[in-house]
Amino acid sequence: MTPATDGRGADVALRLVAEDDVPVLAHLARANAAFLAPWEPERGPDHATEEGQRRLVEVALAQHAAGTHWPAAVLAGGAVVGRLTVSDVVRGPFLSGHLGYWVSEHVSGRGVGTAAVAQAVALALGPMGLHRLQAATLPSNERSRAVLRRNGFEEIGYAPRYLRIAGRWQDHVLHQRLADDG
Repeated sequence: MTPATDGRGADVALRLVAEDDVPVLAHLARANAAFLAPWEPERGPDHATEEGQRRLVEVALAQHAAGTHWPAAVLAGGAVVGRLTVSDVVRGPFLSGHLGYWVSEHVSGRGVGTAAVAQAVALALGPMGLHRLQAATLPSNERSRAVLRRNGFEEIGYAPRYLRIAGRWQDHVLHQRLADDG
């Protein structure tokens, strides 16, 4: 995709994740384990290894080939700094998908997440042909909620015990962006 040039998130781009990304993804998983732990499912001991990341990339690419996911590497200044996925893509009358993303702590707060999500919205609601993109955040994840607000997502509900995050079932705020929202 074309890099964002909005100032804060300058030089941010998305591209399909690749097997060549495995070493840097493993490094980022190790370096960001504590930073991401409050917002993610518990991870097994192999998650931050190259083999664990290789398996995740292989699955993501197979899901992409099946048309149900668009798994991206988030780049800032040409370097991989995170992941973003449009997942659970449903065609037919629903035309919907779920958005998930993370960026490394060393670029957090610099507009990288906002720029990456803007590009994902443009892709999902444009060339992918989706009508709706949904995202869920923990109520306490103000940074992620702000990224979604800046990208035109609206809060549409509250889901008790929605996902198992950090080892326990946790409530989530649901957000959506519709293609005809502008």
